[in-house]
Amino acid sequence: MSLHDKYKQLTDAATAAGVTDLQVREQDNVLYIDGTAPAGAVKDQLWDVYNTIDPDFRSGDLVLNVNVGGTVDGGKLKVITERSNLNIRKGPGTDQPIVGKAAHHEVVTLISKSSDLWWLIKTDNGEEGYAYAQYLSPEL
Repeated sequence: MSLHDKYKQLTDAATAAGVTDLQVREQDNVLYIDGTAPAGAVKDQLWDVYNTIDPDFRSGDLVLNVNVGGTVDGGKLKVITERSNLNIRKGPGTDQPIVGKAAHHEVVTLISKSSDLWWLIKTDNGEEGYAYAQYLSPEL
């Protein structure tokens, strides 16, 4: 089975979810999927599909490089928690102390993306720290 076949469900999900600039290529027994997702939830959905194909992400034969559109340094992001405030931490990780909070639906500024999971943000009140990227979406 080719890698294109193995990950067809993932590439189909990316297309159906509106991932733009979608590029799929195979090199040295690794499938590379690049593109821009319309929202963080779409990127999370793709990771969920990947986890069903390769539980625990053990095979190491895929690089999923899908960024969330509109998330550029200095860009505005909206806090998309269910109801609660978003913790802002001293460093990237839940083991880091909380240094502030951003309210549900508050708009914050992206300073930089430390990783796919943790982004350095700043609130309008001047609180600066790391927030879990899953709860941030480009302000439309």
